[in-house]
Amino acid sequence: MIYFDFAATTPLDSDVAEVFVQASTEFYGNSNSLHDIGGQSQDLLENCREELANLLGVNKKGLYFTSGGSEGNFLAIEALLSALKKPGKHIIAGMAEHSSIHGVLSRLEGYTITFLPLNSSGLIDIEELEHSLTPETILVTVQHVNSEIGTIQPVERIARICQENDIHFHSDFVQSFGKIDLKKVAPLVSSFSFSGHKIYGPKGVGGAYIDPAISWRPFFPGGSHERGFRPGTVNVPAIAAMTAAAQKIHTQLFDSKDKFIALRAALMETLEPIKELVHIHQADQSSQLPSIIGLGISGIEGQWMMLECNRYGFAISTGSACQIGMQTPAKVTEALGLSLQVAKEFIRISFGKSTKMEDVVKLGETIVDIVKRFKN
Repeated sequence: MIYFDFAATTPLDSDVAEVFVQASTEFYGNSNSLHDIGGQSQDLLENCREELANLLGVNKKGLYFTSGGSEGNFLAIEALLSALKKPGKHIIAGMAEHSSIHGVLSRLEGYTITFLPLNSSGLIDIEELEHSLTPETILVTVQHVNSEIGTIQPVERIARICQENDIHFHSDFVQSFGKIDLKKVAPLVSSFSFSGHKIYGPKGVGGAYIDPAISWRPFFPGGSHERGFRPGTVNVPAIAAMTAAAQKIHTQLFDSKDKFIALRAALMETLEPIKELVHIHQADQSSQLPSIIGLGISGIEGQWMMLECNRYGFAISTGSACQIGMQTPAKVTEALGLSLQVAKEFIRISFGKSTKMEDVVKLGETIVDIVKRFKN
């Protein structure tokens, strides 16, 4: 089976696995315990916090470790809502946000929420965002990179608008962490989330950043871990492994980008024989993560295409793994304004560090063969 679903999750890097085992066996103490073994675990935890803060260009005092991106999104938004810059009950969110964002917004009572669609390039329309602002707007939440089509949202411009209007800005960095240099954008937002398993780290670990200038209140009362941000014993081995994964992937950022641009171009070229049936949802290269390709093939349901590819030994997807179990089209298709029929045609192909050119060509040729047989 050749894997093309790296946007969903990644295999654990072998060097990172060694770090996890070493931390589990040598730094096993509870980081809150006052004895020396606990102190060693606490020292490792704070070293990881400092290293990740340096990679992200933020103050380590605002960095908190969580069980992953979904929990990070939930707790960050709740933290911002506990410490508003001004009174109000209006929130603006991207229509294509991750299901964890929709989940936290759906449970809020008494708030008005405006969901912004994406334009034909898969981007938030800045003018529409500005027109949606009201004196009551207190929070904007827009993901940095869309997990289903890989478009990179204009976080810098959105952050500037929010700052000018005393509005908190949360951004889901799960798909951009380890794939884009975040040092310029991370300090501009009120909060962001990230995850370990998208960058060849372990599952079940991630984090959230809250601007240290924000005096938030804990969502869970009485928690002593992570300065009250969340309850539960801190998973120091997983945090150490995620930090090692982040360090490793950051050294490969530029080389990886060039590789993924070449792989993307190769897939497009291989799909040329059926190009009149293929629609790729993408932005121009400056606003596009090259490793994620969201597309539809006219007249062929994405789930059927995914199963056919699986039969031929290729693992692709029909969108975010957090949404698939609900048997509904990818959220991005609604945000793009696609009809239900066209939305059902959506598939996602995503590359990773082990993806080979010959495998990409093989996948493209297989898709072409499947389409030709289907159409005959």
